[in-house]
Amino acid sequence: MKSVRLLVLGALRRRGRAHGYQIRADLESWGAHEWSTATSGSVYHALKSMAGQGLLVTHETVPSEAGGPPRIEYELTGKGEQEYFTLLSRALTDREPSLDVLGAAVGLIEDLPRERALQMLRERARAMHEWRTSITSHLPADTDLGTWGPVGEVLSLWLTTADTGAQWTQRLIRRLEEGAFTMAGEDPAPAQ
Repeated sequence: MKSVRLLVLGALRRRGRAHGYQIRADLESWGAHEWSTATSGSVYHALKSMAGQGLLVTHETVPSEAGGPPRIEYELTGKGEQEYFTLLSRALTDREPSLDVLGAAVGLIEDLPRERALQMLRERARAMHEWRTSITSHLPADTDLGTWGPVGEVLSLWLTTADTGAQWTQRLIRRLEEGAFTMAGEDPAPAQ
């Protein structure tokens, strides 16, 4: 999965209806162009592609006063909404999504009800634990990976990745359990 698809669907869902420039500007304001594949060209390509797949409906708007062709505004269809939540769920539960996909999902996590987000993150933590166990289950108890040469380094990389990912996931779970963020269906906290 590419992060641009998830990001574009999420940004468009939050706006309701928007043209490509607005979606691109939203993603740039999130810094997504720095940590994901959401470049100007990829955003427009994703919009056109998803419209062709029936995930978005297009609306032509009147041309600007400066002239030029009419702008096309996009809006999620029911199928697009379903695709968005499928991608969001997959990214949050996958034990090893690419960092840009995981970053996109975490950036959009507030679109989920708190308990659903927690369920997904707990599933991710469980998958990471199972992954780690599958790596170590074939190793003798007294294994020193430092003596295994490059293969030991590969195994060490995977174990470190599993451990770090599980720790980060547990931290996010704790934050959500403590009430961090305003999740879907929750009233925003009053301004102080």
